[in-house]
Amino acid sequence: MAYQALYRVWRPQRFDDMIGQEVITRTLKNAITTNQISHAYLFAGPRGTGKTSAAKIFAKAINCHHQVDGEPCNECETCKAITDGTLNDVIEIDAASNNGVEEIRDIRDKVKYAPTVADYKVYIIDEVHMLSTGAFNALLKTLEEPPANVIFILATTEPHKIPATIISRTQRFDFKRIAANDSYQRMIYILKQKDVTYDDQAIKVIAKAAEGGMRDALSILDQALSFGDNEITLDNALLVTGSVTHELLATYVQQVIAGDTKAGLASLQSVLEAGKDAERFTEDIIGYTRDLLLYQQAPKMVEEAEMGSVSEAFQQLAAATSAQTMYAMINELNSIQQQMRFTTHPDVYLEILTIKLAEIGHQKGQAPVATASTAQPVAAAPASANQPGMADLQREIQQLRSAVKHLEDAPAGQPGKASSGTPRVKAAVKQEVNLAKINPVLGTATREKLNQLQEVWPDILNSLNVAQRAVMKASQPVAAADSGVIVAFDFSFFFQRATLDRELTDALENGLDRMIGTALPVVFVPKDQWPRIRKSYLAAHKAQLQANSPEDQQSEKPAENPVVTKAEELFGKSIVDIKQD
Repeated sequence: MAYQALYRVWRPQRFDDMIGQEVITRTLKNAITTNQISHAYLFAGPRGTGKTSAAKIFAKAINCHHQVDGEPCNECETCKAITDGTLNDVIEIDAASNNGVEEIRDIRDKVKYAPTVADYKVYIIDEVHMLSTGAFNALLKTLEEPPANVIFILATTEPHKIPATIISRTQRFDFKRIAANDSYQRMIYILKQKDVTYDDQAIKVIAKAAEGGMRDALSILDQALSFGDNEITLDNALLVTGSVTHELLATYVQQVIAGDTKAGLASLQSVLEAGKDAERFTEDIIGYTRDLLLYQQAPKMVEEAEMGSVSEAFQQLAAATSAQTMYAMINELNSIQQQMRFTTHPDVYLEILTIKLAEIGHQKGQAPVATASTAQPVAAAPASANQPGMADLQREIQQLRSAVKHLEDAPAGQPGKASSGTPRVKAAVKQEVNLAKINPVLGTATREKLNQLQEVWPDILNSLNVAQRAVMKASQPVAAADSGVIVAFDFSFFFQRATLDRELTDALENGLDRMIGTALPVVFVPKDQWPRIRKSYLAAHKAQLQANSPEDQQSEKPAENPVVTKAEELFGKSIVDIKQD
């Protein structure tokens, strides 16, 4: 016989074989024993938790003449036929591919006929939430008043999509996710029955990677067996699941909590070079941070989830890290995880994540200074001068609010009066975008120069160190001339960081000198502000360009307009769209 997957070979054949659903199995066995069988059941829960298996066991038990305490004998002809799927009175229907009205009407027409062999005719409708509205309406009347010898069992992973009128006519059983320890014990039992050599830690990795699905756990185990030639090792389990070792994960989290950006990026590079899945790595960090947070409040809960493998380093990190730091880390992890679903460059987001987590960890490291300044203001006065406390921050926010209000209330014809009272606001604007450096580059920029720069840009980035490369990966050159280069950043956070990093600017200019023979000045802009800067420049220099070209001024052809010509030089003819006023 051809090879069968583990989850098929070891599919439960009795209620006692089912893992992690004791309440449901006991209720169903008692219903069979006392002959209190309903005409319709709804089995809802996550994938791989035993819904269809329970339905087939239930169908066997109610039709088995030798059942004991609600359990089928699995030896009689009826039990064997149901197990093999050859009994005509037990009908399994996949609602995903049979979701139309005609299929349900066919069931409604045939349900009136008595079973041929078994005592009950059982309809098992899997993924019932996939039925159309018309199909649900066709099923409704049959569920309300079915024949006495017919039982419907509806299975679904999304019960919220089923009409309330259907749910109200069934007995609902909610299958829960299977605990990692239960999955672990079941896999150990299977491996011992197969006489397979295994690593205990590898089975724990697989149990946690399955995320509560027994079928998923056995599928991963099957894959690990094939990969390791009938031997389960920790390395094989990590490769198959895409997870990282507990030690590497702990090291990474310790580094970012300590605010060590460079070490965190180096650890991340090791993870990426090993070919680990970016989303899986993010999930692992979220799980590790969650465990740190829970361990502070309920250590036993974490010890049970980790199956007793809580290291001393984990305990020390949980004790040394504040809950507020972990709240901020989890929020940042969730935000990045959402963005990673729509990108083709997850490694960039992981590098961004590492830098942000390290920033959170660095702020955590400054917390004791603020606390000390609050408790002992005299002794902590020198420190508070360098790092203002909460009161200083609130005072500065209030000043900024007042400055903004002055700007809004000032008359339009008195800009000097408004600006004289708001020097901080003006300084902030100048720091954002340096137009004095951008405009000269735009004045002489050409498409050919930009194309030349874009060709060597990846090589320039590769010449940077790990931290600098992580900042510049979210950027690209948008304009170039013999007088300089303009680089736009996707994220304002990295724009601010690059603007203040003189070593990064020097490294880029040195790279340009090596690649194109000229150390061009580099100017940074945020990507979301670049279109406005570009448009403002063209509008501001329109009159000057027309004054310099009087013969073009008299021409009505848009292609000869100096503004259009300059725009085409800057951005290329394929990008510029000419529209008549």
